[in-house]
Amino acid sequence: MTNLPTDKPNLLLVDDDVTYCSVLKPALEKRNFQVTVANDVATAMKLAEQTEPEYAVIDLRIGFDSGLEMVKKLISLDDNTQIVMLTGFASIATAVEAIKLGAIHYLTKPANADEIVSALYKNEGDASVAISDSPLSIKRLEWEHLQKVLMQHDGNISAAARALNMHRRTLQRKLEKKPVKE
Repeated sequence: MTNLPTDKPNLLLVDDDVTYCSVLKPALEKRNFQVTVANDVATAMKLAEQTEPEYAVIDLRIGFDSGLEMVKKLISLDDNTQIVMLTGFASIATAVEAIKLGAIHYLTKPANADEIVSALYKNEGDASVAISDSPLSIKRLEWEHLQKVLMQHDGNISAAARALNMHRRTLQRKLEKKPVKE
């Protein structure tokens, strides 16, 4: 059986959560995308080189790898690729870096297919986004600071722990926790 050309745009879905991919892939296909799935960065890069995706949905954490690196690599292949970063571990630092590296949007999980498609086609910012009336909580500020220092050290937990004057295992435990909701 040969692959017939399709007029559906190619979308690369990269997430190490196999179950999430198995649900999201058919939902995106119903929304007129030709979806290719990868559960690790190496496979994702091979598929990206083969399929030249117009769109990509990338998880921030792909196993032990960074989805930010994946964004950088995809943009280096084709700077017209529309990329949405997904994460269950949202932080201001990673959101800023994802956008700087070329992602057009940053969504927190759980994001459904409609939210993802909307983000893929949204090319402009929204000046009407509500501004919070209250500052971040102390716990959320700590989370944001840890993420910022980790980003400054290219994701190296040992180097970030030294910079924070904190034991590496303590930092790892703090990073494994989900961010505090506001």
